[in-house]
Amino acid sequence: MRSVLAAALCLAAFAASAQVYRWTDDKGRVHITDTPPPASAKNVRKSGESAAPTAAQPAGQEPFAVRQARATYPIKLYTAPGCDACAEARNLLNARGLPFSEVSVITDEQLQELKKVVGSTAVPALVVGSTVQRGFLASRYHGLLDAAGYPKTGVLPPRDQAEPTPPAPPGLPEVKPAPEPERPTGPYAPGAPPQKSTKK
Repeated sequence: MRSVLAAALCLAAFAASAQVYRWTDDKGRVHITDTPPPASAKNVRKSGESAAPTAAQPAGQEPFAVRQARATYPIKLYTAPGCDACAEARNLLNARGLPFSEVSVITDEQLQELKKVVGSTAVPALVVGSTVQRGFLASRYHGLLDAAGYPKTGVLPPRDQAEPTPPAPPGLPEVKPAPEPERPTGPYAPGAPPQKSTKK
């Protein structure tokens, strides 16, 4: 009996240690930890806590769990063209059916935004609310999304959001077709009908 009780306590301790917490401190910063947050923490959520999926959602309306998570923890993905890890990150978000915005870093302005938000120029970079994950690691991505309250894979239908289309290179002159040359007119112009002779 004691061995069974000890085993049960060990399993409970293991489950508690595997728990992940997402919480906000008094300065509005989001933390994700494997230890219980302090008493002053706000918006505490344990991993796996999310609203149960509804059987039917009106067309064009997001589930409540998604709307609630997006309001506080919007998802933004920074990528670059031709980046395999970026494609994997995009595919993960699409597979979970989660709405997200994507910035394909091409211009200097986008590069400066990446530096400011992420703190480096490495892609892919996932931003969930104010939490940043540099590089692609599926387990870390799922952990951040779970802690933010987003539905897990299989709850929502998959999406097929594609890589952003790169803008046209700036500074190129507008090309217009050349106008057709004017044709000569008059009685002796090429193609004009022959003139009748006035001589008798």
